[in-house]
Amino acid sequence: MVKLNRLKRLFTREGAPAQAFTPQRELERAVLNCLLWEDQFYESGVAIAERMAALVPHVEPEKVAALAVRAREDMKLRHAPLLLVREMARLKTHAPLVAETIARIVQRPDELTELLALYWADVLGPQQQRKRRPVSAQIKKGLAQALTKFDAYQLAKYDRDGAVRLRDVLFLTHAKPKDADQAVVWKQLVDGDLKSPDTWEVALSSGQDKRATFERLIGERKLGGLALLRNLRLMQAAGVERETIASALAAMRVDRILPYRFITAARYAPDLEPELEQAMLKSIEGAPRLKGRTRLLIDVSGSMAAPLSRQSEMTRLDAACGLAVLAREVCEKVEVFTFSNEVKAVPNRRGFALRDAIVASQPHAGTWLGKAVAEVDKGDRLIVFTDEQSHDKVEAPKGLGYMVNVAAQQHGVGIGDWRRVDGFSEAVLTWIAASEAG
Repeated sequence: MVKLNRLKRLFTREGAPAQAFTPQRELERAVLNCLLWEDQFYESGVAIAERMAALVPHVEPEKVAALAVRAREDMKLRHAPLLLVREMARLKTHAPLVAETIARIVQRPDELTELLALYWADVLGPQQQRKRRPVSAQIKKGLAQALTKFDAYQLAKYDRDGAVRLRDVLFLTHAKPKDADQAVVWKQLVDGDLKSPDTWEVALSSGQDKRATFERLIGERKLGGLALLRNLRLMQAAGVERETIASALAAMRVDRILPYRFITAARYAPDLEPELEQAMLKSIEGAPRLKGRTRLLIDVSGSMAAPLSRQSEMTRLDAACGLAVLAREVCEKVEVFTFSNEVKAVPNRRGFALRDAIVASQPHAGTWLGKAVAEVDKGDRLIVFTDEQSHDKVEAPKGLGYMVNVAAQQHGVGIGDWRRVDGFSEAVLTWIAASEAG
């Protein structure tokens, strides 16, 4: 007979003793680091999505709804919050909160169509369609509320070909316009008469001069921050003056741009590093400082070189470096270390110079986090940026210890009183400061 009275031990993918989490904590770990259906170093995107769906019924409805909002507003994630509301809609206990959650997390018109496509997709992947099930009343109500947020420009910009179109959302939800002007816009949407938006994609695809187009869009403030970062190399190739690009970077909004995107932009436009660095640091202007002596410990092991998505050149290490650069700015006294097989002290530089020092500090090999913590945990606080894997046991911190996780693996490393923070947004630093302020 099989013996059932066994002590269950948890381990990370690399074999270190792992922490057991409540369903709520495990769901947070999965969601706040998740680009939905994207494979990670140790776990497939499908497995992560399945785990998220399985955990939702075991977490209180209010906490799932709050997590969806946090993922969208603080961590700037788009698809993981949509998966949460889809799963909520399938549960009688959670469904009453679906409409108001959708109205909060939908911030772009294409998220309306993405939610419907996700609602009709099998959890095993976005390409595996099943027969379309009737849409729940709460999903319809939430979509209808969110639809009223958007003006003609936004609807035209995101009215794209796909299995679900924006007009399908309108027909399905029977949404009511908030005024006569919006009613006219919606009729134009249905009839296909919305005026093409004045975006860089439309302008360049129509054959207009690239330099003149970018200069006009910058001058009229019609080039968003993310579009600006993505097009730096194209603008330089088109001959846009450096001063023009620099002024646009100085004026750009940074509130919806994740720190690692500046690192990627600098990779393609290294001559603009000073301006990109200033824009990245702008995101923590006015942030409370962490008093005392802080030690930053950054994971540079092989698994951190895994890309954030299949089509991205950005890696887990890029995300960790972006956070480390920002953390260095809010710490009163700071020392920086990396770990892989060894622990290496890093010159206390700022901005992209610190990123370069981190990346070049040592070969990216094994993950001996326990040894690293034992060696460097000598300040008022220790902040570790990692994907939470290790070959060895990670003991409790001696003082304040923060394990900042930038991956969505199921089991986290470390025993004892570690304060765990998930995500690769500057919001994790805000959380650390707020938690210490009580």
